[in-house]
Amino acid sequence: MLVTASSDLVRPDRYPRSSRYDPAWLLDLDMGPNPLWLLEDLAGALDLRPGMRILDLGSGKGATSVFLAREYGARVVAADWWIAPEDAEAVFAEAGVGDRVEAVRAEARALPFEEESFDAVVSVDAFEYFGTADTYLPYLVRFLRPGGQLGMATPAMTREVRELGAIPPHIKEVVGWEAIAWHTAEWWRFQWEITELVNVTSARLQQDAWQDWLLWARACAEHQPDGGKANQPVIDMLTADSGEFLSFALVTARKN
Repeated sequence: MLVTASSDLVRPDRYPRSSRYDPAWLLDLDMGPNPLWLLEDLAGALDLRPGMRILDLGSGKGATSVFLAREYGARVVAADWWIAPEDAEAVFAEAGVGDRVEAVRAEARALPFEEESFDAVVSVDAFEYFGTADTYLPYLVRFLRPGGQLGMATPAMTREVRELGAIPPHIKEVVGWEAIAWHTAEWWRFQWEITELVNVTSARLQQDAWQDWLLWARACAEHQPDGGKANQPVIDMLTADSGEFLSFALVTARKN
């Protein structure tokens, strides 16, 4: 068997559900670090059951929505601002979940849904773009039914940029000011709990998140046209960091 960087994306010991998916399929849908690993890890703190109506907020090209439908038997609304619904629908049809996943073009701050219409809202590698506003959680929970669940995975820092006084140079060089929104897990816990609208059930940094991210970046560099040029800065950033500052925060909650 030829060992490639893509082979590193099959890790049944740690991510048994994700390892059933073709790495090439997943890499073709790339919009950020391995979304199925993040979702599988996040879902361990959620109670996702067949028949639930789940909003996949910032669903990208659709990998996470396919996963939610297949692995948990959910009815999924895949909402994204940047991906055309017809493109996402083609992914869902090919994956055999077209009857269970609806694609919607939606801006996260102007969601076109009825209040209390979802059993859960899941967001993987998107919340950092809109969810840091003090007013966002109160807005979002309006769409959850009483007792509904919220789960998100987002790039994180091990220490707040405000505490550090500056974005570390090796991170700033690659992502610039964007890292200001990469908060610690405890920042997110406080941000959500202070509203008294939800009960935070877990808030943690993902174990070895930087290594997972690095495996993904190397696989993208190998798999994608011109992938080396696009991914080498990220590879260099993660290698220089070695987990000192970079991670992912996994946060879950229930609506009060």
